[in-house]
Amino acid sequence: MSESVITPPLTPRTEATELNVPAPPVTRTKQNYVEHVLESTPALPPITWANWYREINWLSLSILTIAPAIAVYGCLTTSLRLKTAFWSFVYYYVTGFGITAGYHRLWAHRSYSASKALEWFLAFAGAGAVEGSIRWWARGHRAHHRYTDTDLDPYSAHKGLLWSHIGWMVVLPRRKPGAADVSDLAANPIVAWQHRNYLWLLLLMGFVVPTAVAGFGWGDWRGGFFYAAATRLVFLQHSTFCVNSLAHYLGSAPFDDKHTPRDHVVTALLTFGEGYHNFHHQFPSDYRNAIRWFQYDPTKWFIRTCQAVGLASHLKTFPDNEIQKGELTMELKKLKAIQDAVTWPKDASHLPVVTWEHFQEQARHRPLILVTGFIHDVAAFLDHHPGGRHILASYIGKDATTAFFGGVKEHSNAAHNLLAMMRVGVLRGGLEVETDKVAAIPPSQRLKIVEHASSQ
Repeated sequence: MSESVITPPLTPRTEATELNVPAPPVTRTKQNYVEHVLESTPALPPITWANWYREINWLSLSILTIAPAIAVYGCLTTSLRLKTAFWSFVYYYVTGFGITAGYHRLWAHRSYSASKALEWFLAFAGAGAVEGSIRWWARGHRAHHRYTDTDLDPYSAHKGLLWSHIGWMVVLPRRKPGAADVSDLAANPIVAWQHRNYLWLLLLMGFVVPTAVAGFGWGDWRGGFFYAAATRLVFLQHSTFCVNSLAHYLGSAPFDDKHTPRDHVVTALLTFGEGYHNFHHQFPSDYRNAIRWFQYDPTKWFIRTCQAVGLASHLKTFPDNEIQKGELTMELKKLKAIQDAVTWPKDASHLPVVTWEHFQEQARHRPLILVTGFIHDVAAFLDHHPGGRHILASYIGKDATTAFFGGVKEHSNAAHNLLAMMRVGVLRGGLEVETDKVAAIPPSQRLKIVEHASSQ
């Protein structure tokens, strides 16, 4: 006979005392963390004509205005050489991947693992985009995902397209972004080094390197500075800014429509493949933004290439089964909206129940026929019956179930659906004794989408 070990129930208060382990404190907080923070942490005062100059982030404003001014001046005064144009395009993608493959998918979302060589490359390349250090950028982006579309989202789309694109950087934030854990980034020596040395890296990678390559390479110092540095920088910054603005405004929501992120090919073309943003917000740890082979996502292809040559590993993908659930949910939601706009036959519970005798009496004055326990008024259809008026009229006051279900003709789904719209009553005992209960349900209603009360 085997022994069974019975574990006694825990008594936290007494056992914690006996083991000299302090009991955890009881804390009471609001269930909704965002509301709790908004109520307990006052925002900065609104911007007015009297205080606007104190509410401007002058450093960000300078970067976002001086670079475009230099670019415009350079384009007007300096001819663009073919080699410089090609180099500007290449460096645009190098620094762009520094943000999308590095800052975003590697460090903000940890969607894959990178070798030290790749990490160093992306850290330097990302600095060339002049969008802040990895640690600062990823901290804000994690807050954006955690508090999407709330006041704790640093670039909430609900505050307008201009705000989410550039306004949040120009104006001092009205409140601190929501809490986000960046302890993993603080422990990363490459990220920490880049954060400490970001200022000189910004100048080196943003301006010195692109200028020097064109200058030493083919003697085009002015072109290198005005095109590969300044003009490239302007296009790159506004390209990646579109992830915060246009990707929350343009397109569709094929996976979830609770929040503003959208999928659109135009945004993908502008943002190195980051435009499939609805997918990304649903499955942020996936190294892909585009899951179809034909969708434009050069960042995904870059990461795959790095994996092929041994520079990247452990590429994360969300289970396909769960992705399909998201797509199916949205498709069903669209169908539900269409379904709700369609007029459906009355349910049996909303129809009067009459006896056979009463049905016979009423049929003397109006064209009523019985099919699958339901009484139908066919007055409006007598002259439109494809088989002729006389066939339908011959079943007035009678049970036409057998004739309707193949005795005379096997009627189409459309005929079943139309007949159900003519219901005016239920024969007492008719539905209860009907052997084929499914037959009483029109084909259109057998796949009808229902909403459970718990989900509303």
